[in-house]
Amino acid sequence: MEGKQLKKLMVGMALTATLATAVTPGFGSIGGNQGKAYAATVTYKVTASKLNVRSGAGTNYGIIGSVVKDQMLSVVSKSGSWYKINYNGRTGYVSSDYVQASGTTTPPAESTTYTVTASTLNVRSGAGTSYASIGSVTKGQKLSVVSKSGSWYKINYNGRTGYVSSDYVQASGTTTPPAESTTYTVTASTLNVRSGAGTSYASIGSVTKGQKLSVVSKSRSWYKINYNGRTGYVSSDYVQASATASPKLVVDSFKTLGNAQQVILVTADNYDTKSAKIQTFEKVDGKWKQVLTANGVVGQKGFALSKKEGDMESPTGKYTIGTAFGRYENPGTKLPYRKITANDVWVDDSKSSLYNTWQQKPANGRWTSAENMDIPAYDYGFVINYNESRTPGNGSAIFFHVGTNYTAGCTATSKEQVVSILKWLNPEKNPVIIQSPVSELDKY
Repeated sequence: MEGKQLKKLMVGMALTATLATAVTPGFGSIGGNQGKAYAATVTYKVTASKLNVRSGAGTNYGIIGSVVKDQMLSVVSKSGSWYKINYNGRTGYVSSDYVQASGTTTPPAESTTYTVTASTLNVRSGAGTSYASIGSVTKGQKLSVVSKSGSWYKINYNGRTGYVSSDYVQASGTTTPPAESTTYTVTASTLNVRSGAGTSYASIGSVTKGQKLSVVSKSRSWYKINYNGRTGYVSSDYVQASATASPKLVVDSFKTLGNAQQVILVTADNYDTKSAKIQTFEKVDGKWKQVLTANGVVGQKGFALSKKEGDMESPTGKYTIGTAFGRYENPGTKLPYRKITANDVWVDDSKSSLYNTWQQKPANGRWTSAENMDIPAYDYGFVINYNESRTPGNGSAIFFHVGTNYTAGCTATSKEQVVSILKWLNPEKNPVIIQSPVSELDKY
């Protein structure tokens, strides 16, 4: 239903956050920012209708409150995909997926070498997918990052300036923090907890042998921990990763996946937000591995409790994946692929016997309304097998396709991400797509 109703997303009120320009010696900011902080004034805005504020940098931490769209935030630093903020006089964390920066370019989270995590990553002439590709880098390749602009890193590429998506590179070196929600065990009989990352800082308490610690980040040879509701530091010489340190992926708890070995997970903070997080997972040797994380959008009015034709909402649920399509040649997907022609339409006339099917013009009385398929949003995509019974009025033309503002009921992300997912999908692995507010993932 994209061709009829796509509009430009209105830009919300900008939020200004002046980020710290210095860090106290011996302290490391979280998420790989050890000894550094942001050095520019950046304009921020919250894109979600309501965004949880958590006590730590991860969804496993408790909710201490919430912020709403256009609320002003004071950002301190970044930890992975989380922003550390001052919230009602205390420290809080919000997901960076639902705040948007614009204006002055900021430096990357860490002035160090970054490593490419994608199989192949385009290098572009500017900070966005709309800019031309000037080459590519491959998995494991080291990049010298100059600065950060939004979700893009500026790099030196073959003697010229290039930009790569920050979603597919990670900081190299020894300053990378431990995995989110990693548990560590104390090995010393008694271990001082200090107010800063060094023995020159005052002791604020102690922990004992065998005690479990929730480590937030690492600064040189010190671990930053949550200690009795405040921040503390312990020497890394006297703690070790617990056997159960590896965090579980969200799909590890799903009970409805059956024989699916590939999962696309589309989540939003709540039902009425159009901003979404897209994650892909694949089962390898009996264990789930995360493959990709990207920003995306769903229907203009968010997710639907009960999807209806024309409601501008995307259906929730678990669905199989149908035919891949595009206005160009097959980009390399293993899915059945159909190239769109100027006559291709998807019938959305609930009274037609061809409702919710792909047809070709002319109608010749077979329908009174149909979605034109030959549009830029459908440069590439695939069919989400929703309403396969073709129940009149329950919704039609539900796709995963190209788009960054909102949809009329589909799910969308950048063209680069759509092509990446198409190449990854393998029908032999029985892929499914799950769409849900975060709060209802326990249904799956």
